[in-house]
Amino acid sequence: MANTEAALKEATTTIDGAIGAALVDYTSGMALGTIGGGKDLDLSVAAAGNTDVIRAKVRTMEMLGLKDEIEDVLITLGGQYHLIRLLKSRGHDGLFLYLALDKERANLAMARHQLRKIEAELEV
Repeated sequence: MANTEAALKEATTTIDGAIGAALVDYTSGMALGTIGGGKDLDLSVAAAGNTDVIRAKVRTMEMLGLKDEIEDVLITLGGQYHLIRLLKSRGHDGLFLYLALDKERANLAMARHQLRKIEAELEV
């Protein structure tokens, strides 16, 4: 089992093209841990903004009467992928992993696969 710091480090060191990662509590919008980022990617701001994305999607699903769960949300930019993976493991309700990737160096399918693996090993 990996703690938050180890899980985020694994995400940024084993996933090709990773720019930064965060574990976020979307009930509060607070980042529980961050790694990477930089002057062009403030992970605290990203955590708060992506919380709004998740809340909006959950509300929309409720209004549509969809009885399904969000696995992940992908936002594609010109030069980056932003991947938001809601944690579904026991005891992880209200949390998501956020991963920013360099589009030219990343393999999106492998990044999604590796985030699932990291989620399974994460102990919060």
